Amino acid sequence: MKDKCTKYEALFTFRDEQELNEHIQNCEDCRLEHEKMLRVSELIQEAKPYFKQKRKDFAKVKVACALFMLLISGTTLGIINFNTDISDTLKYGTTLSAEDLDFPVDSYGLISLE
Repeated sequence: MKDKCTKYEALFTFRDEQELNEHIQNCEDCRLEHEKMLRVSELIQEAKPYFKQKRKDFAKVKVACALFMLLISGTTLGIINFNTDISDTLKYGTTLSAEDLDFPVDSYGLISLE
């Protein structure tokens, strides 16, 4: 019974292509292994564009999420900064009036000038 040749991996990894091809021509086991490697390589090349496109699509989704969060946070902070009632409610728990700020006010809550 013939033992299977195990030189293919070492030749493929550490030797030059010419030496590998010479051994493949003489050894049936290594020729079959080389054909399997070529088929796997073809499958990888066939699937490569799919994975590149998938990576690009995922990058686009990440950019869209970042822009969406930037838009939402900017809008929220803008509303809070320009609307003093919301800002006062968040900071003090209630809206502040002119009377709370110790301005002289009349019975309607308007600032009175004397």
